[in-house]
Amino acid sequence: MYVYQDLEKLGDDEKKRMDFVQSVVNQHKSSRRYKEAKAAEEYYANRNPTILKYQKLLRNAMGQLVPDIWSANYKLTHGIFRKFVLQQTQYVLSNGVSFQKEETKKTLGKTFDFELQHLTKKAMVDGVSFGFWNYDHLEVFSFVETDMEPGFAPICDGETGTLRAGVRHWTIGDGTESGKQTERRTLYELDGYTEYIKRHDEEMQVLREKKTYTENVRTDGIGTVEISAGESYSGFPIIQMYANDLHQSEIVGIRSSIDCYDFIKSGMANNIDETSVFYWTLEGTGGMGDADLAEFVKRMKELKAVVLQRGTKAESHTLSIPVEANKLMLDYLKNDMYENFMLMNPAQILSGNMTATAIRMAYQPQDDKCGDFEFYIRDFIGKLLALIGIDDEPSIRWNRIANQTEETQMVLMAAQYLDEETLLNKLPWMTPEEVRTVLDRRSAEEMEPVVIDNNPDEVFA
Repeated sequence: MYVYQDLEKLGDDEKKRMDFVQSVVNQHKSSRRYKEAKAAEEYYANRNPTILKYQKLLRNAMGQLVPDIWSANYKLTHGIFRKFVLQQTQYVLSNGVSFQKEETKKTLGKTFDFELQHLTKKAMVDGVSFGFWNYDHLEVFSFVETDMEPGFAPICDGETGTLRAGVRHWTIGDGTESGKQTERRTLYELDGYTEYIKRHDEEMQVLREKKTYTENVRTDGIGTVEISAGESYSGFPIIQMYANDLHQSEIVGIRSSIDCYDFIKSGMANNIDETSVFYWTLEGTGGMGDADLAEFVKRMKELKAVVLQRGTKAESHTLSIPVEANKLMLDYLKNDMYENFMLMNPAQILSGNMTATAIRMAYQPQDDKCGDFEFYIRDFIGKLLALIGIDDEPSIRWNRIANQTEETQMVLMAAQYLDEETLLNKLPWMTPEEVRTVLDRRSAEEMEPVVIDNNPDEVFA
């Protein structure tokens, strides 16, 4: 595994640096974590790679296994993994992130909440994601390369394990004659980034020389523009974001259950398409072997008819589809996936009129997991604020579905013991931004001067 010290040894030899960049990307794509994250991206996009590659087989007259292209072979997939990822991220971050100082949110930019959600989703799917502070806004680097965005190969310090550099990589074209392939690579280092390109049938070359992350732009009176390198960041401007303490994709642990769920649903659809499950009994065919029986079934599926010799009899028998058993298994698998993912199944709350206490108990596993999730979000934000020199603390309010009437009554009962700001923050249906707006408005109203009319009699004249 390549480390930052390997990059340092190369010095300014650009040819060696280009070879190193390509080697880092190749090693990255061949790693177990990359392949695991690549599969997780497929599940997140509602494309189950296991079920989509599944092929039913038949044994032909020669005893060989061949693809069964005659019977139904539905490949149904469902988006439960994407649903889980969205449920967890929206539960924690749908209300955005607030800070003690108003100028902090302005410094982080208008897109910060959106990019933070993107960052956490990628961390859950891939196992890790990367936030790049690009001068005045946050950008997200994905761990794996997809059709939608480039990938990022981290280069860590060989002694401390901290992120010191990395290569962002993406490929344009599929490499065929009609779609010639172009590879782009960007090497990010502490003092700037260098862009490389490898066009079809050409050697890799420098597309843009190393450029600092910030620049000073000056314009004189006659319109001449002068650009010089700006100040460097206090650290590497790309920060890792994890979703759990195992630093792995959330697909781990539920992938086999998703495969089983999709397989059962697809099997049910196949059985319904074929009307029912049936089998044949043949009389007077004692000389037929397995290959002959396979050929008989194949012809029945192809032509729905077959010519039998005199004295030979064929009779079909049907079996009822085990619908109830399949439904029970599907329900069991879904509940098991919710339990393994530590998320609250909405069916539990929809099953009855639950009290606030019962709702809290149902949410407890999800709260435990999201508490750990929030820890890593705070860790990332803390490192980002330290990078850009801001001293502040984030505030995150979860979006829990609760019995708001009962919780509001509980808060109002304790109103005499609470100050106004605490009281508003405890209300389940108010966001931190709304609380701040209400407090500012009330403060402004209290500061308005009271106008006293010294001639009240003139009003009634």
